[in-house]
Formats: sequence, structure tokens, C-alpha cells
Amino acid sequence: MRASFRLGRIAGVPVGVNWSVLVIFVLIAWLLSANQFPRSYPDRPGWAYLLAGLAAAVVFFLGLLAHEVSHAVVAKRHGIEVEGITLWLFGGVAELRGDAPGPGAELRISGVGPLVSLILGIFFGAIAVLLALAGQEGLLLGAVSWLAGINVLLAVFNILPAAPLDGGRLLRAAVWKATGDRARASVVAARAGWVLGVLLIGLGIWQFLAGYGVGGIWLALIGWFLIGAAGVEERQARLGSALTGVRVGEVMTPQPQTASAEMTVADFVDHYLFAYRHTALPLTEDGRPVGLVTLDRVRGIPADRRATTTLAEVACRADDLVLARPEEQLNDLLPRLNECADGRALVVTGDQLVGIVSPSDISRAVQRSTLRAHPAARR
Repeated sequence: MRASFRLGRIAGVPVGVNWSVLVIFVLIAWLLSANQFPRSYPDRPGWAYLLAGLAAAVVFFLGLLAHEVSHAVVAKRHGIEVEGITLWLFGGVAELRGDAPGPGAELRISGVGPLVSLILGIFFGAIAVLLALAGQEGLLLGAVSWLAGINVLLAVFNILPAAPLDGGRLLRAAVWKATGDRARASVVAARAGWVLGVLLIGLGIWQFLAGYGVGGIWLALIGWFLIGAAGVEERQARLGSALTGVRVGEVMTPQPQTASAEMTVADFVDHYLFAYRHTALPLTEDGRPVGLVTLDRVRGIPADRRATTTLAEVACRADDLVLARPEEQLNDLLPRLNECADGRALVVTGDQLVGIVSPSDISRAVQRSTLRAHPAARR
């Protein structure tokens, strides 16, 4: 999930927000200020309900951020690079570069998030108790009580043993510890996520038909997301198992054709696209990669603008490139492949381009690994 804009850095990790956060933010603020708070605390002015709803929604998202930051901090302590944290429609995600080195590290990285949410829930619950003992019965008590409940609920939901929830990671750590097989553990957690997704969709449909409205629809959407994410995780686990021990240098296309960033799109189409039959072309300067232009990006440029548009204007920028080393494990590269480069990585030695890894290269590597694992398939 890519960030629409950046908020800055926390603990050295870039923090971003996807535009979809606005959907859930507005929904939470509206449900609190237009429904829950007026029903629980009638006869207050409208601005007071709105202020309380907005404040509660902001603090809720700060709690989500604390949840994800805790994952990132513990991951970094175990030597795992963190590309960033992104808040989006279904909560937040800490983008880790690589897997935990062992089941114990997986347990700590996954478990700290729900623990932080639980601590926040207890903290807000204690404040609510103190406010009640002090005789406070207004919107402040209502907002703090809601924050206590939602953070505890978030902690409980996240420890459900199903990928991609934190509980799915905990399940994977347990199976990994018991079997010594990370790929098998990942498949078990992913299938548990699929089952939970189906159950949530069924429950959501039942609630909607029973007249619960938005709540049922939201449960069904979460279930749909879990099924999709669990399917992706299972495919990645099987792919990772097939590519165990394969290095980037073994699958890359060496010394790829390159071009200058100053070349026009028209020149690329006329002299490179058909001559070399490439769908992606690294842009270099003195041998250093400075961009990557893909067929999909070129296709978006109208024909009448191609002669005046340079490749630099349409290419993935240097900051967005995925760079790898020939000796790097291919499994460590796969999670870093981003949307900008259409699943491609540029391979460098020092700062010099020496190869490119494309989806076709990865597909061939999987096929070769499968044949090695099943010799009978060659007969």
C-alpha cells in the first residue's frame, strides 16, 4: 500500500498516509458525532459532538500509528530494514524489508503491536475510571471510554490466528518453531486468514440482512480484504520456498540495454522498443542507474507529445528504483519489488549497473527450481 503523502519520520522510519484513510476517518468521526455521542449524551450543542468525534478519531489514528511504529522499532532491533509505515483504509502497515531471522524474532515483532494497543486501551480505561470517580459524565468521559474500548478491541482482533493479522504472524512463529519449516508455517497462517475472511463475510452479510447496516458491510469488506491478502501471502510463501538458496546474480539478465534520460519517448519507441523487444529500459548516467522506463509508462504519453517528452519525465525516478546486489538472496529481493518498476529490480555492483531482474526472470527461476525439486518432471 503506497502512501499518498508523507508525514515525516518516527524512530528513523518514514511515515505516510494513503488517501483511503480519509474514508475511515470521516466514517468514525461521523458515527461518533452524529450517532453514538448524541444518543449517550443528549442536549449538547452540535459543535461539541463534532469536536469530540474529531478528537476521538485523531487519537484513534495516533494509536494505530503507535501500533505500527512498535512493529518497526522491534524489527529494526532484529536487523530488519523498515522501508516505511503507511496508514490506510484498513488500519496501518509497517513495510519490512525481509523476514524475521527466526520464530522468536517473529514472535516479538508480531506480538508487540497488539501489546501496545492493549496498553493504550488499559491507559484510556484507567483515565475513564478516574473521570467517572471525579463525577465527570460528559463527552470527555464518552470519548475516553470509546478510545479504551476500541483499542482493546483492536488488540483482540489483531491476535486472531490468521494472516495477515498479527495473530497470523504469531501462528506462523508457533508452526515455524514446531516444524522448522518457515514456508509451511506461512501457508498454514495464510489458510487460517482465508477461513477467517470467509467467516467475517458471512457474519457481515447476516448483520446487514438483520438490519445492522454499515456494521455488516464493514465486516464483509474486512473479510474480503483478509481473503485477498491471505491468498497473496500463500502464493508468496510457495514462491519463496521454490526460490530458497537462489541468488539474484543467477537469474538476472546481465548487461541490459540502456538509454539516456534525455532521449525522447519518440526515439525510444522508434529505435529501441521494437529493435530490442524490451518492455523496460534502465536509464543510466556514467554507468549509474538513474531511472527505469517501462512500456506502460510510455503508453500513457499521447502520440503528439512523444517528440517533446524525455524518458526522464516518464521514468521511475532514482529514489523509486529497486536496487539489488548479485550476491543477494532472491527471496530477500522479492518483497521490495514495487509498483513503479512493474516488478523489476536493477542489479548493481558498487554504483554500476550490471543487470536487471524482471518478472520473466523470476518465473524462469521458479520453473527451474521446480524441475530440480521434481526430477521425474524431466522424463
